Amino acid sequence: MGASEGIPVITTVVTVTSTFLAGTFGAAAVVSLILLLIMRELSSAHAEESGSAKSRILSHTLLIPISPLLVVFAFIVAVKVLEVL
Repeated sequence: MGASEGIPVITTVVTVTSTFLAGTFGAAAVVSLILLLIMRELSSAHAEESGSAKSRILSHTLLIPISPLLVVFAFIVAVKVLEVL
């Protein structure tokens, strides 16, 4: 058994593992985005209702992680749409 006979098996394992990890990270990004959007909405509503400065600051601060996660979400949706076409 030569060294080149094991290469297709290794390539297949790497491909399957990469696909699994990409799906897992994509799902984690979407769940994180949903949770952060819920937190932002709740803190924004609390700031509006009570006039709390801390809630207003939290609401604005949550935009920092939400923005890149929206880009990731848009990329995931674009890839899924292109897979269908």
